[in-house]
Amino acid sequence: MTTVRLDSTAPASIDTDALIIGIHSGPDGPRPASGAEGLDEALGGKLAATLGALGVKGKPGEIAKFPTFGALPAPVVVAVGLGDAPAGDLDPETLRRAAGAAVRALAGTARAAVALPAGTGGETGAVAVGALLGAYDFTRYRTNGDRPAPVAELTVLSGAEGGAEALARAEVLAASVTLVRDLVNTPPSDLWPARFAEIAEETGTEAGLSVEVLDEKALREGGYGGIVAVGQGSARPPRLVRLAYSHPEADKTLAFVGKGITFDSGGLSLKPAAAMDWMKSDMGGAGAVFGALLAIARLGLKVNAVGYLCLAENMPSGTAQRPSDVFTSYSGKTVEVLDTDAEGRLVLIDGIGRALEDAPDVIVDVATLTGAQIVALGWRTAGVMSNDDALRDEVVRAAADQGEAAWGMPLPEELRKGLDSAVADIANLQPERWGSMLAAGIFLKEFVPDGTRWAHIDMAGPGFNKGEAHGYTPKGGTGAITRTLVGLAERYAR
Repeated sequence: MTTVRLDSTAPASIDTDALIIGIHSGPDGPRPASGAEGLDEALGGKLAATLGALGVKGKPGEIAKFPTFGALPAPVVVAVGLGDAPAGDLDPETLRRAAGAAVRALAGTARAAVALPAGTGGETGAVAVGALLGAYDFTRYRTNGDRPAPVAELTVLSGAEGGAEALARAEVLAASVTLVRDLVNTPPSDLWPARFAEIAEETGTEAGLSVEVLDEKALREGGYGGIVAVGQGSARPPRLVRLAYSHPEADKTLAFVGKGITFDSGGLSLKPAAAMDWMKSDMGGAGAVFGALLAIARLGLKVNAVGYLCLAENMPSGTAQRPSDVFTSYSGKTVEVLDTDAEGRLVLIDGIGRALEDAPDVIVDVATLTGAQIVALGWRTAGVMSNDDALRDEVVRAAADQGEAAWGMPLPEELRKGLDSAVADIANLQPERWGSMLAAGIFLKEFVPDGTRWAHIDMAGPGFNKGEAHGYTPKGGTGAITRTLVGLAERYAR
């Protein structure tokens, strides 16, 4: 586990194995960013010439390494591009990504000092979060030892007022995101609904959360028809986990509901093989809710928060639900299942129904819900839908504040007709492909009573990075939307 600390030592004199500095681009060539003061003098005035010889431009995320040949205590300097933003006008996400990219480039290095711009508490926190997340690596199943270890000790060089508080928050956020990434990356053979519930109960209790777990018998007897239907095809039965945090001074309550399909084969509506190999990530929404509740408790936010993890494994078998089956949801509405691969919305409606009993001010559900989200918005941008435009915009702003890309989407009324069922209150799928991300949101909206403020986040793409690592985002599980939920809770706590 990577550790982090603050230090106000000058970059040119810090004792470390590698020193990270920021570089701006400009018409006259690259120039050092704030935080790297005194470095050029210590290097004999050769910093600019060295960067120029390496072809460094200072573009965001650009990385260059060079030795110091004894001129500094640090034997290696890593320069990371910050773009052409003027001093004091850097976006926090630029700092997060730069710190993450630089730390990733130092895998195999024991100690690194980060001398990026950190003149304020906010900048210090952004650098620390990015560096810690950039140090992530999932090595649980590797036995050959040929992979360089992540940086073990990070030092953020900052003397900013509020820096210590910002660093403490960064550690909490990074720990939650790291846990979510680990859960998403864990193979479904080692993470099934009951196992996820055990982890949530153990870790949640340690963090001060109250935890309630409903097993398959309690789910059947309680009328959770959606979760039961999705999980009935698996030898590993479903679970519903309720996590709760309360603060004595809180006057707002948030409810988060997460889709937790620990593996999604598609059920009898079987997915093609190419669409199935990364479906261990289909519990990412529940992971984000779990991570967010842990962070909210550890930060002691003045808000009440409840999280529901809707956990099931969607498998084909002789006991699996069939296309054309009808079940009764927790709300009492009946649902015709036209496609068993549209299962995430079926577990979510039961979680939403239970969350209503907490009388929250806001309900937000989070899910790797539709492939259509990736078609519409790509792999890195989540779609946000809501029955309240102001809440939708608030969630998008909370995501932007944390550096998580999200885009507000509509819920067109004309798509509701496509969900009509000939035999039940509603069908789980519309026959047309067009607008299917929005239709999924409309389906969920049908289970939210008038007057309840609700938002839906579809993070099918952002929840799992199938491409190369970038910034502080690794290949594989990303922990997406965890920080957004925490940021939203911080807004309501204020």
